[in-house]
Amino acid sequence: MDAHTQELKKEFDATMKARRDLGPEYEAALVESFVEKVDTQVRRRLAEERLAAARGESPYADPAGGNFGERFGFAVITLVLAVPLSAIAATQAGFAGLLVAWAGIVGVNFIHAARLRRARPGDTG
Repeated sequence: MDAHTQELKKEFDATMKARRDLGPEYEAALVESFVEKVDTQVRRRLAEERLAAARGESPYADPAGGNFGERFGFAVITLVLAVPLSAIAATQAGFAGLLVAWAGIVGVNFIHAARLRRARPGDTG
């Protein structure tokens, strides 16, 4: 259990004890106070994660300098562009044109993946 979770558990326990001591008429105020503390903790944690990401220390950061969103976006864009390219190639040059278009699409994705793999520190291949 990390420090943030332990702190929230202590706050929750204190809120429940205060509710028992003060009675149900103060329940709404106690719940509101606890929710504000949770909100503060969530905002603090998000800020810490943003700082870590900005420093490149995020577990979601890619050692090649990009991130999952960049790789996923590149794949989605190439697939979206593949639809009209396939249609144009098939109508203009038939099956051979379709094969050439898809060879280009696969080639672009292969080069992009190889560039990312080569840029990773510690990789030998």
